[in-house]
Amino acid sequence: MRDRLKSLIDSPAWERAIIAIILLNALILGLETDPGIMARFGWVLQGLDRIILAIFVVEILVRLYVHGLKFFRDPWSLFDFAVVAIALLPATGPLQVLRALRILRVMRLISVVPSLRRVIGGLIAALPGMASIIVLLALVFYVFAVMATNLFGASFPDWFGSIGASVYTLFQVMTLESWSMGIVRPVMEVYPQAWLFFVPFIVSTTYAVLNLFIGVIVSAMQQDAESAAETSREELRNGNEAVLEELRALRAEIAALRRERER
Repeated sequence: MRDRLKSLIDSPAWERAIIAIILLNALILGLETDPGIMARFGWVLQGLDRIILAIFVVEILVRLYVHGLKFFRDPWSLFDFAVVAIALLPATGPLQVLRALRILRVMRLISVVPSLRRVIGGLIAALPGMASIIVLLALVFYVFAVMATNLFGASFPDWFGSIGASVYTLFQVMTLESWSMGIVRPVMEVYPQAWLFFVPFIVSTTYAVLNLFIGVIVSAMQQDAESAAETSREELRNGNEAVLEELRALRAEIAALRRERER
């Protein structure tokens, strides 16, 4: 029974069925946010939501039965378990916020779809390199925040009156959200040479440091893909060697049979 269930949950048909159920659940949770739809079809949507949750619970129980304690050694299995467990908690009283967390069930697509798992694996592998870039970015922000507070704090206390306010304003400038008309041009009306401060800041953060994030992530994802490809090639080589060993053994048996017949 355990072997049959394992072959079932590992089959492509099962994977496609779970993906379809997750997408249907995402649609239902989105429709439940519309008061008009809930007034007319709320009982149907809530019923379907409970049925889908029951399917997820059964799936987790089946995987627990098939894999045993190995289930809790797989990070993706733990992620699925946590998402389903949150959905089972009563969303009443102080736990009312958990009702909004039901949408986390849609995130199970990450654990079901292999390509999404590889993306997340690449992001996790990039964390050590990203930490160094975050430190560099924090250093750049601190330097420019101190400069901005000293240069523009007296005339624009709301934006640059303190280091904290300057950091927040510079973060807005870095994201290029209304940075020109909203911040830089008003500052330039009082300090015409202020562009000499803001342009180097944008170049050094938005176009330099942030691109380092992209480079580190892409490099980590490429290494992860190469590692997965190497693993696949190694498995293929092992399979080929096993086939060759069987062929050699078969040839030896045939040769032995021929020698017996010649006698």
